[in-house]
Amino acid sequence: MRIFVVEDDAAILMLAEDMLAELGCEIAGSASRLSEALQLAQECAADASLLDVNLAGEPVYPVAEAMRNRGIPVVFCTGYGGESIDEAWRSQPVLQKPYRIEHLADVLASVKAALS
Repeated sequence: MRIFVVEDDAAILMLAEDMLAELGCEIAGSASRLSEALQLAQECAADASLLDVNLAGEPVYPVAEAMRNRGIPVVFCTGYGGESIDEAWRSQPVLQKPYRIEHLADVLASVKAALS
């Protein structure tokens, strides 16, 4: 799977990219700021996206909307719990930070199954 990763913490971004590589995924693109993420969301060739809910104080929902408009599944990542997800997006998969590779693998498997 090709995954678009949006995360504002450099250490978490590198860890996510490493985990994805270990799971056999390709990084379709990565961004740490909302403006950069919005631009990449329009052009990256991704099968799914892994989006940090809070990007330096800005909600990631415009990026999620861009991905949804392109038919690309969204997985949210948050350290604040599932209730921190905007109600309109609560049906999407959520990874609770800090997440482990097993959790990431499970979520990606469910996304991949939904795509089939």
